[in-house]
Amino acid sequence: MTRTFEDLVAEAAAAPVTGWDFSWLDGRATEQRPSWGYQRMMGDRMARASAALDVQTGGGEVLAGVTRLPVPTVATESWPPNVAKATRLLHPRGVTVVADADEPPLPFADEAFDLVVSRHPVTTWWEEIARVLRPGGTYFSQQVGPASVFEVTEHFLGPQPAGTRSRRHPDDARAAAEAAGLTVTDLRSESLHTAFHDVGAVVWFLRKVIWIVPGFTVERYREELRALHERIEADGPFVATTTRFLIEARKRAVS
Repeated sequence: MTRTFEDLVAEAAAAPVTGWDFSWLDGRATEQRPSWGYQRMMGDRMARASAALDVQTGGGEVLAGVTRLPVPTVATESWPPNVAKATRLLHPRGVTVVADADEPPLPFADEAFDLVVSRHPVTTWWEEIARVLRPGGTYFSQQVGPASVFEVTEHFLGPQPAGTRSRRHPDDARAAAEAAGLTVTDLRSESLHTAFHDVGAVVWFLRKVIWIVPGFTVERYREELRALHERIEADGPFVATTTRFLIEARKRAVS
């Protein structure tokens, strides 16, 4: 039996969104993943590192999936529920979780790490990354690219200006890394697809990924949600384009 709009929205509005685990969407949304395999590549680098930092770790899920971690490994996170979840998940692996506001400065000494990683950071503070990296050290990150899932954003907010659509471009990341004194050794991007199979999946996604529609609430956007529900019922899954890029940058070694 087809579930009603009210049932789908109410269920999604009540579901927990702590951490960076998207398993609630299993069977309700599908997402293409980049071909490079970020967690595997990060694990390869972790196995060779002597001191590592994971910036904006979320609930620690990605870092926890790495087989070998150097000692020390440190993770930062700003949202208190995620700090608590990451602590429970990562402390048994010997990782220190630090509550940090995700604003400069990073709470670490100069040249403290030979590897800094970050998956989907909200902001990359390149000068801070360069400061805490040892000479010859590496920053390795998968990031959200320009106009990612903008079909969702524009359904709720209307057409976005060109300047907004071009934010988070990988070329800008390269320029910022180089301005901070780093050398970009790898930069690649892909356009992928995310499909939402019911309106509840959209509600939960927007509650969790809060920058897609800033200030989202069910009450504020009920009309737009109902229109989306009717569209999915009539036409099938709502498909959005997801953009991702991978960037690796190295701090110059002392000659």
